[in-house]
Amino acid sequence: MNRVVVSADRVSTARGVVGNAIVSAGGSVSGSGPLSDILSPGDTHYDYPGATLLPGIRDAHLHPVPYAAAISGVSLKTAKDMADLQRRLRAGAAAAPGEPLVALRLDDETLAEHRLPTRVDLDAAVDSVPVLAHRYCGHIAVANGAALALAGIDAATADPSGGIIDRDPHGRPTGVLRETAIEIVSKALAGSHPVSADAVLAALRGLTGLGVTSLGAMVRVADGPWASLGNEVELLAEIAEELPLTVHAYVIADTELELGAARDLIDAAGSRLRWAGLKRFADGSLGGHTAAMFEPFSDAPDSTGTLRLSEDDESLARVCIEMGGSTAIHAIGDRACSRVIDLFAVLISEGADPAQLRLEHASVLTPRDIRRLGSLGVVASVQPAFITSETEWLQARVGALRLNFTYPFRSLLEAGVVVAAGSDCPVEPPDPWLAMAVARDRAGLTPAQQLTAAEALGLFTDAAARALGEPRPLDPGTAADFVVVDRDPLTCSPLELRDLEVIATYVAGEEVAVDRTLPTWND
Repeated sequence: MNRVVVSADRVSTARGVVGNAIVSAGGSVSGSGPLSDILSPGDTHYDYPGATLLPGIRDAHLHPVPYAAAISGVSLKTAKDMADLQRRLRAGAAAAPGEPLVALRLDDETLAEHRLPTRVDLDAAVDSVPVLAHRYCGHIAVANGAALALAGIDAATADPSGGIIDRDPHGRPTGVLRETAIEIVSKALAGSHPVSADAVLAALRGLTGLGVTSLGAMVRVADGPWASLGNEVELLAEIAEELPLTVHAYVIADTELELGAARDLIDAAGSRLRWAGLKRFADGSLGGHTAAMFEPFSDAPDSTGTLRLSEDDESLARVCIEMGGSTAIHAIGDRACSRVIDLFAVLISEGADPAQLRLEHASVLTPRDIRRLGSLGVVASVQPAFITSETEWLQARVGALRLNFTYPFRSLLEAGVVVAAGSDCPVEPPDPWLAMAVARDRAGLTPAQQLTAAEALGLFTDAAARALGEPRPLDPGTAADFVVVDRDPLTCSPLELRDLEVIATYVAGEEVAVDRTLPTWND
């Protein structure tokens, strides 16, 4: 069996430097260490002088199909004001005449008006076709009049379970939809904007250009909050043989039948696509004031958010565990996190393996629940890049006291929690190096929660691999997934880390062909 040896100035891991070369055979790691001890006659040798070798980057939480849609679609994230937002919507509608328009990454915090648009604002831009503009968190959307009419939403429409239809003083819908209320419109638009297989493959190839070799993919079996993207499980199964990296699929399913069918479809696909388990939601987002909190938001004293956790989540979690999968539950507010931890404690008492349980986001926690997470042994899946987007308003939202335990990465690690990281893209950019830098410097926010360089690298390598059910990266016998970069994340500053460049990405011992012209983000 032909051996491939790849060398650089050093091989750095979250555990330190382990030589300067990696050897692989048959797609698996044979070993790592000094090149002089590894290289044998007949080996194929690739050398990268001045560079650093790292384990492949794992993104533990990413939405691949919405990400593909975001790259090529209408992004509102950098809209300066309502007029700029309306201009972008008009341009998007003009590019696809007569078709419903779905726009992503609306951010009311950065608009000059500092408010969400309403159906009136959207109608002023486009009133001839349905328009649905999603807030970047994915937990709030705004519909124009045509979209509301298509979905049958009017003053008489009741709020759905787990959702809110905002209304004006006369009871008329404003167009703002929160949580499950979004799905009333998205289902009405179902199938209107399917994402092509080529678009998803291009997006994933762009990720390998960022050094990502595995990801935890949050995928739906039907249209959901990001609207009109079709059955994401079927799409990934269609392209499974062409995937440039390993995709662990966490299925957003509402019934045992949906979950089982998705598992069977994924298991029959290519080896790069793996069924990981179930994804459910316990609450919403901080930005949208829909995260479930024990105490009211500091800037919205009448609101404690929306708790979505139900008996259905508990029963589906049990079904998933019986199937051998992991259960990942979205929880951002401290009340939602606490309720999910309660559920996990029950499941563990019934025999569930703690490694099968993931608390997604774990954004605001109480000190007691941080300790409980550590004692239970479950995974906290976090997104450091959230801090960058929320720096300007986070303290106003949660208050000074809760801020100390918001994105509490240091406290979690000190409590013994397995802390894995991802991007939640397209909520945030998929750049793992930016996220590592933020985990280290916190963008100046709550420096007591800063991580060391090795800990930050570990979030996206060793810990993320564990969260995805993979063995520790670069151990003998593991997949030969590694990355060549132009600087060492263990020694460079957070500022330098933000400018890191990926030179090459290897998956199963082979260099992945990366098209550097592919867009990896759209703002």
